[in-house]
Amino acid sequence: MLELVVLPQALHSPVEGLARAIQLAVTPVFLLAAISGLLGVLTSRLARIVDQVMEIKRRAPDEERLQRWRLQLQLQLQRRRMDHASRAIGMATVSFLLVAMVVVLLFLATLISFDPTPVASSLFVLAMLALMGAVSLLLLEVRLGRRVLEFY
Repeated sequence: MLELVVLPQALHSPVEGLARAIQLAVTPVFLLAAISGLLGVLTSRLARIVDQVMEIKRRAPDEERLQRWRLQLQLQLQRRRMDHASRAIGMATVSFLLVAMVVVLLFLATLISFDPTPVASSLFVLAMLALMGAVSLLLLEVRLGRRVLEFY
């Protein structure tokens, strides 16, 4: 009777190793897609805020004194919203880049055989903290947006 002996190196052929590397590296790509969606929302909100600021500036010279004062208050709130949205975009971008670094690190680790765990886990934690910061700033911006509605 013939027995098939599987050598240990046969279990880890270059093709299998590459397939595993791609599998590990692709998993965080779903997170990258989610962060991209968040960036799209944030940039849309920022563009809308900029439009509102331009409209307030256009209306201000034609208004009476009391109304100009109200427009100035609106403008201050809109500037705070812009600041929050811009910071959220920055933090979401940092999160995206950190996750992308994890993807590259995981892929390289399988190609050159090193343990990426300490670096990859640190990068991932930093990415999640940056993402939490971005979402928190989005929440602040939305709350300020509700306050702007009081002027209308």
